[in-house]
Parts: sequence; structure tokens; C-alpha cells
Amino acid sequence: MIFQRDDLKRFPIAGISCMCAGFVTNPIDVIKTRLQLQGELIRELKAEHIQYDGFVRGAMRISQEEGIKGLLKGAVPSVIREGIYGTLRIGAYEPLKEAFGAHDPAHTPLWKKILAGAVAGAFANAVATPTDLVKVRMQAPGTPRYRNTWVALRSIASNEGVRGLWRGVGPTVKRAAIVTATQVPSYDHAKHMILNAGWMREGIGLHAVASMFAGFATAFTTSPVDVIKTRIMNQRSEPGHPRLYRNSWDCLVRTVSAEGLRGLYKGFVPNWMRIGPHTIISFLMFEQLRLVIGLKPM
Repeated sequence: MIFQRDDLKRFPIAGISCMCAGFVTNPIDVIKTRLQLQGELIRELKAEHIQYDGFVRGAMRISQEEGIKGLLKGAVPSVIREGIYGTLRIGAYEPLKEAFGAHDPAHTPLWKKILAGAVAGAFANAVATPTDLVKVRMQAPGTPRYRNTWVALRSIASNEGVRGLWRGVGPTVKRAAIVTATQVPSYDHAKHMILNAGWMREGIGLHAVASMFAGFATAFTTSPVDVIKTRIMNQRSEPGHPRLYRNSWDCLVRTVSAEGLRGLYKGFVPNWMRIGPHTIISFLMFEQLRLVIGLKPM
């Protein structure tokens, strides 16, 4: 049996940690989404194409035009998504790692951690894709397409079919596999490398350092997939709105052809600024809640 009683305790505290992190970083996620959709498939961005000129000015413009509510768009589906996605991917990581033969946390080969992270992340986001889809669409610029999360889910299912709720599942599962295969193992590995070297002791300071490293590594590896995921999820699939992209590969090729490789790193700064704090909050809370319920540190 893969999951033992202690393993099952990890799931709820993983979800709580990620839901808190998701809510706190939602404003950054809104800015990141707007920047990723800006100038879509335009080879040379001109002044008339630039609505959000960088992270700071983008934040100011959204605040001025839409108020604080604008920065909280998509917060509900974001928190629901984290409740599903975060619970499953972080909760399942350690049991899967042990299933792959990793029984000594201090001396586990990195490849086993990466494999466990990839499997946990891919499965978790395959389940959570509908909430991710709604989050992206509610955070996109322009007139709001849905009044709230529940209306969005019903509308998409009605107009695009139940399969429409899993639009973009390909790139979003790929992204989730890369995110979890980078974020959780890099935190885990960095933490135990520091402990084994004797540079720091177990505690909040160590958790903060390891999570900061994990946040940067995750932003760097996932930004291109995140851009593709955002664009595919945002496109309409209704009469009168022809689809821009057939699939993930088509989106990748057309983005690079029209915008160059830099197009794949649109929104990198807010992506990093979101993933960094998200990673820190998630792991700090996760480690502290483990102590509360009597689990050993990760």
C-alpha cells in the first residue's frame, strides 16, 4: 500500500498551505496573465499594442481602471484550484517518492524526487484543469466573460461541452509536471544538501532559503509552458470566434515564429514574483503545520 496513515495527514495541510499561497499571490497572477496575452501573435509590438507596460505599470493600470477588485479577479477559482491541485501534488509527493524506493530523505537520488514530482503534478492538474481554465478566463483583460466561478463552469459546459472544461489540459498537465518536478524536488534537495553540509539547521531560516531557490528554478523552467497554457485556455471556441491554435505544438510554433523566443518568456518577472512568494508561503506553512500535527520535517 502506497499511502499510510501518516501520509494521509499530509494531504489536508498541503491543501491549506497552497490555498493560502494562491490567495496571497493572486494579484501577481492577474498581472502575469495579462502580460502573457498582450500582443498575442504580433511580430513587432507597437505602442498601440501595449496595454500593460511591465509589471509595476501593469499593476498600476489595473488598479486605476478596475480597482482592487481587478487584481482579485479569478481569486475564487484560484483558491479552489489550489485546494485540489496543491492537496494532491504536494500530499502525494513523499508517498510516491518512497514507492520509487526513496526511504532516506537525506540521501535520496535527485532523479527519484523529480519522477515523483512529475507524476504527482501531472495527475493533480489533470483533475484540477476546469478550475485553472476558469481562473485564466476570469483574469484575462476586457469585459468579464462570467459573473462568477459557478456561472463560468456551467457556461463552458453548456457552450463548449464537458470536454470544454478540460480545454488546454495538454499544456497545463505538462506545465504541472514540470512545476512539481522542479519546485518540490529542488526544495527537498536544496534543503537536505544544506543540512548535510552543516551550513544551517532545521528551521524556518532553512525552509525560507530552500524555498527561494526552488521558486526561481521553477519560474525559469516553466515560463514557456505557462505562456502556451495561458493562451490556449484563453482562446474562445464558439461560433464567430475561430480558434487561434490547434494544439500546444501549434501555439509554440506560432508564438516563436511571430514573437521570437522572447515571446515564451512574456510575463517572466511576474511569474517569478508569483512563484517565488507562492513557494515560500507554501513550504513555510507546510513545514510548520507538519510540526503541529506531529509529522517529521520534509
